[in-house]
Amino acid sequence: MDIRSVGVIGAGQMGNGIAHVFALAGYDVLMTDISDEALAKAVAIIDRNLERQVSRGKISAEDKAAAMSRIKTTRSLADVGPSDLIIEAATERETVKQAIFEDLLPHLKPHTILTSNTSSISITRLASRTDRPEKFMGFHFMNPVPVMQLVELIRGIATDQETWESLHEVVRRLGKTASSSEDFPAFIVNRILMPMINEAVYTLYEGVGSVKSIDESLKLGANHPMGPLELADFIGLDTCLSIMNVLHEGLADTKYRPCPLLTKYVEAGWLGRKTQRGFYDYRGEVPVPTR
Repeated sequence: MDIRSVGVIGAGQMGNGIAHVFALAGYDVLMTDISDEALAKAVAIIDRNLERQVSRGKISAEDKAAAMSRIKTTRSLADVGPSDLIIEAATERETVKQAIFEDLLPHLKPHTILTSNTSSISITRLASRTDRPEKFMGFHFMNPVPVMQLVELIRGIATDQETWESLHEVVRRLGKTASSSEDFPAFIVNRILMPMINEAVYTLYEGVGSVKSIDESLKLGANHPMGPLELADFIGLDTCLSIMNVLHEGLADTKYRPCPLLTKYVEAGWLGRKTQRGFYDYRGEVPVPTR
């Protein structure tokens, strides 16, 4: 099908990045969240990130203006319903996502494709709570969305071929690369990445190394652009814990048990960059390790 209008549910870090790349690719975007403040903040972030692309010569000022003109916002979930494609990018809690899709159902067009940007939750289970499991897929963007080239496409057990082909074409139009994943906990990227991060937290927890030594070891010894603890702070420690819990519960293997120290940081509200403290303290000019 020809997708022209896109609804984005959630104006946070992932939602505003998704709106950014779709608007830049020529789609009409309607973004929704529960507060006007969140929507205004998201639009300001998109404007700033587009301006950064202009300053680096990646897009023209005209491209930026056109993209901004394609982005509209609303606090009403019902307004998003008539979109050709809807991308749910709300918080990584299954009950929240299920409630969103249930509220959307009365407002959808017959051809509307539903997707979730979930990083770990069962697509089949989410789809089963809707009236169109054959038109439901996982559409997992990497963070930061405007920079990262990969999009994971995850079929639920009922997803039809037409839906998969439509979304594969959307990814191509965005200028990104699609990888196909089966619907197993955490899919491909996080199935591999999160246990590595969790093991880095165990390495800290057991006193094998400090925050600095662990991150430096992986950056210089494995040629990673960011250390695992620095990356965890960037992703959000609550998100990391949520994905590890999905892996642990979904695969019933003790190797996926979340590190108690990761749980403790989340309980403290030290969630990484977004709260100014995680494995690093970001309140000063230079991030300082917290352990």
